[in-house]
Order: sequence, then structure tokens, then C-alpha cells
Amino acid sequence: MLSLVLMGVAGLLIGGAFSLRGQEFPRWVWIVFLALAGLALLASYLFTLPGD
Repeated sequence: MLSLVLMGVAGLLIGGAFSLRGQEFPRWVWIVFLALAGLALLASYLFTLPGD
């Protein structure tokens, strides 16, 4: 369940990054959004792995 929430958060962050890019925000702002989205996707994948 938590992995689905993290994937949703990643989607929102990606959408926000493209929106900020279109509004001509500084480049580092939308790159940070994309990096956070990538980390959220990585975390959602790691939560799906079987644990010990």
C-alpha cells in the first residue's frame, strides 16, 4: 500500500516539475522535483522487495 502512495507522490512531483519548467522557474527547482520523484519511485520499488 505504501508503494502505491509513493508512486502517486512521484507522479505529482513529475507533473509539478513539468509545470514549473513551463512557467520558466530556475532550472535547479524543477531538477530537484525530478530528483525527488526518482527517489520516491526508488523507495516504492524497495518497499516491494521481499524482506527477511
